Amino acid sequence: MTSPAPLVVSAHHVGDDPDWWRRAVVYQVYPRSFADSDGDGIGDIPGLTSRLDHLDELGVDVVWLSPVYRSPQDDNGYDISDYQDIDPLFGSLADLDALIEGLHCRGMRLVMDLVVNHTSDEHPWFTASRSSKDDPKRDWYIWRPARQVDGLAPGQPGTEPTNWGSAFSGSAWAWDEGTQEFYLHLFSPKQPDLNWENPQVRRAIHEMMTWWLDRGVDGFRMDVINLISKTYPLTDAPQGEGDLYGNAFAAVANGPRIHEFLHEMNQQVLAPRPGHVMTVGEMPGATSAEAALYTDPARGELDMVFQFEHVCLTDGPGGKFDPQPLDLVTLKQNLAHWQAALAPATTPTGAVSAEKGWNSAYWDNHDQPRAVSRFGDDDPAWRVRSAKTLATILHTHRGTPYIYQGEELGMANTVFRSIEDYRDLESVNHFHERVRAGDDPAAVLAGIAPVSRDNARTPVHWDSSEKAGFTTGEPWIALAPDHGTVNAAAQVGVPGSVFEHYRRLIALRHDDDALALGTFRLLAADHPTAWVILRQWRAPETQGGGIEQLLLIAQCAREDLPLVGEGGLLVTLAAEGLEPGEWSGAEQVLRAADPDVQPGSTHVGLPEVLPGWDSVLLRRRR
Repeated sequence: MTSPAPLVVSAHHVGDDPDWWRRAVVYQVYPRSFADSDGDGIGDIPGLTSRLDHLDELGVDVVWLSPVYRSPQDDNGYDISDYQDIDPLFGSLADLDALIEGLHCRGMRLVMDLVVNHTSDEHPWFTASRSSKDDPKRDWYIWRPARQVDGLAPGQPGTEPTNWGSAFSGSAWAWDEGTQEFYLHLFSPKQPDLNWENPQVRRAIHEMMTWWLDRGVDGFRMDVINLISKTYPLTDAPQGEGDLYGNAFAAVANGPRIHEFLHEMNQQVLAPRPGHVMTVGEMPGATSAEAALYTDPARGELDMVFQFEHVCLTDGPGGKFDPQPLDLVTLKQNLAHWQAALAPATTPTGAVSAEKGWNSAYWDNHDQPRAVSRFGDDDPAWRVRSAKTLATILHTHRGTPYIYQGEELGMANTVFRSIEDYRDLESVNHFHERVRAGDDPAAVLAGIAPVSRDNARTPVHWDSSEKAGFTTGEPWIALAPDHGTVNAAAQVGVPGSVFEHYRRLIALRHDDDALALGTFRLLAADHPTAWVILRQWRAPETQGGGIEQLLLIAQCAREDLPLVGEGGLLVTLAAEGLEPGEWSGAEQVLRAADPDVQPGSTHVGLPEVLPGWDSVLLRRRR
């Protein structure tokens, strides 16, 4: 292994102080859909490296790279057969080294996806584990004998050790004919769960993580990491009427040893490193109280978590694929609840004295539909403005913001006409399971279309050419139909574009203490369309103790939002202690509907009316 390229600190990105990750902005790359360098229709590492100038110009500080390890690709790389090699589909270790060098020389960092709740069933560890009940690696996975059921032979449906269902449909148990036992897979049968109770498993994972850090990786995004500690013994889970399987979530998430396992990882792998290693744990179902424990710096576990509450608010009685209309008030209050739960300690004068936890802020990722379609308005007349307003809202929340590839262009959901258009294992399996159960195929497809993970996995639009600049071959999944107008070539350097709005937001975060580190307050929480946030930063007394405030007012609907006069929003804000007169001379630093508004411009004060899907961010110092 060669010595990794060192990070070159750039004025365009965050530096190398211990808390760099709090001010950073992270950009997620789903590699198979980002950029294809060899014409096979699948994005790869050299393709990503060739587009680093795009990310550098955007100003993001960290690239989170979804899995590129060797994999049979049953779940698009989240089924790993070799943790210490690159799948030829994406390139080579040499290509990965070149990517790290390309990022580091521009002042950016690389975070790798760490998928260690499970491996591929083709990983040598599992191959050995299933070879014999006496193999030394048998206990590296979770094996159980069949349940004894009169009239059923071991291995038949109904003899599974528990009634648990898999996240990807079907039972969470798969029968191994060779050793006559079931193994646990919370996801695909080709993704057997590792047994974290075995210290040899944990040691092997720690060694693998250290190997990547030595290679120059700057951190890890940990896939479903709160599932690694199960509650033993494994028993049947509650099963609702009409449900095909029991819901095992309470038995597999946030288990009794989860904090022990994460602290051990921190102490064995992360803490000894010379610089800060950024960590974010994906934690479906984690509560704000649990997140406060995971991210408390004094506990030495993780920097931040991905929570799922706000992206599950549209789940209906039938779950994710039974989507219901989004209520804005519920969304605002949910995110504000998380802000309060992980808020810093403050002095009596309002200065931040200590961090007690940290949020991650995101609208979408590779597992979620496109933000502008889900939370905004993807009608062509409103797409640009609503995409910019959503960006400002998210980045005005306290925590590290995440941008998913194409989000900076305002990419929207795609169009699916049949189940053959889908590639996502979760969507395809759900369709066939529900149709087999007797549901109407058209109704099932209608539930899948707006929330399928494939909405986020269509290729990035680089230009308006036939293949959108993504590939010279046939894309592995169809391009979204609007790539002719929604693409990077039409936006980079173009005033008023979604890209330029994101670029200004990121630069503001780098420079503005109130936006990056200040306290958070939600105002007009019950207003049905307005989103109002007040951020405040009090400088240390050694720096004069001055106060800076940022005020965001956003309209999340097509209708105009009156601010002044009877019934105007400012009346509500005044009743909550915000004095409108104090903002009459405040600097407008960003506005969705007016690209001329930027830091240092002469635009001041609050407008009388905010047009549909417009937003304005103001700043005042005293």
